[in-house]
Amino acid sequence: MVVLNRIYTRTGDAGETALSDGSRVSKADARVSAYGTVDETNAVVGLARLHATGDLDEALARIQNDLFDLGADLARPAPEKDNEAGYPVLRIVASQVDRLESEIDALNARLSPLRSFVLPGGTALAANLHLCRTVSRRAERCAVDLAARDGVNPAAVRYLNRLSDWFFVAARIANDEGRDDVLWVPGKNR
Repeated sequence: MVVLNRIYTRTGDAGETALSDGSRVSKADARVSAYGTVDETNAVVGLARLHATGDLDEALARIQNDLFDLGADLARPAPEKDNEAGYPVLRIVASQVDRLESEIDALNARLSPLRSFVLPGGTALAANLHLCRTVSRRAERCAVDLAARDGVNPAAVRYLNRLSDWFFVAARIANDEGRDDVLWVPGKNR
């Protein structure tokens, strides 16, 4: 259980922060960048939820919780040493990725195939979901960069890859099941 009695600790004043295993790293470290961008993704999901209702809002709430799991996963180095922790380490698992895939398939079944690229926009919810998509893509790039430097749970990267796809399909659903998508017209303004 998390207990936060004090919000500021002053332990980061010199530009370092603690990872969940207790080790200290620069706040500019690739691992901090990865889980920080996941946190940013969670914040823009919160903005999207201001416009969501029903099933989409419930799915976004699940995603927000998963994003905290993902942040905890990325904040702990050395997945190969999880069995040495002495307690269950929180990691993204395949079933979380599978759930996103199932939801993408169900949402996509309601849509007509695309004949052009979609511009971010349409309804307020769709525009916010496109923002979620782009920020989650940045989080994925940070996680891939981290994986090239240090150990990362492969399911965490897969989750981020599926998540941006989920946001794309959900944005189309929010645009009257794709009927109000704003489509790219190549060379329109030449």
